[in-house]
Amino acid sequence: MAKAPKSGVNADELLELVIDSLETDKAEEIVQIDLRGRTAIGDYMVVCSGRSSRQVAAISQKLVERIKADTGRTSKIEGKDTGDWVLIDTGDVVVHVFRPEVREFYQLEKMWEQGGSA
Repeated sequence: MAKAPKSGVNADELLELVIDSLETDKAEEIVQIDLRGRTAIGDYMVVCSGRSSRQVAAISQKLVERIKADTGRTSKIEGKDTGDWVLIDTGDVVVHVFRPEVREFYQLEKMWEQGGSA
């Protein structure tokens, strides 16, 4: 059930919406990383996995649709056609949806969790 669009959704509310959407669509190993004060790319980064290229693409598409429906925000999305690694930039929350093998190769969250910055 779609909620009425909210204007002025803050980063914490957007993060909650992102996590709820990923959980609903059965994303695996969801990790959220607080980026506030560390980089200008956003307030949070979320990294998760889908079991296949098809699931990665579907999780990503549904997330973009829910953000638009619930907040009125248009997100930038990259990589959906291949389904190996999809980047969704919502402005405040950057989401990476990987196939497990690709996630293991890049180990993106480990770089950020260890206090790194880009």
